[in-house]
Amino acid sequence: MLTVVHDTECSNEKSAGVGRSLLDEIVRDGARQMLATALAAEVAAYIDAHAGEVDEHGRRLVVCNGYHRERDVLTAAGAVTVTARRGSTTSASTPIPQSDNGSPRRSCPPGHASRRR
Repeated sequence: MLTVVHDTECSNEKSAGVGRSLLDEIVRDGARQMLATALAAEVAAYIDAHAGEVDEHGRRLVVCNGYHRERDVLTAAGAVTVTARRGSTTSASTPIPQSDNGSPRRSCPPGHASRRR
């Protein structure tokens, strides 16, 4: 028979404390690994799908660019900390202005005092 627990001391907030069971830790670590694997597979699939898109210099338009900061994802097993990879896309329809040396041109508001000439 199932019973409803009305005690707020058994919530997920307390499960983040010292009283975690070994099973909770195993479930949390498994969930973290599954989320990390799923995110990595999704990013890899997206990058592979756009690997053929290059600019006029032969550089890829979609690349990985490091990782986002860690964040907590709330699951039924409690909060799980995950880290997602960053993706960088440069659309061919909206080119980034280039300077004479080929690097992205920085811009300042018109009339800005520190503007280079």
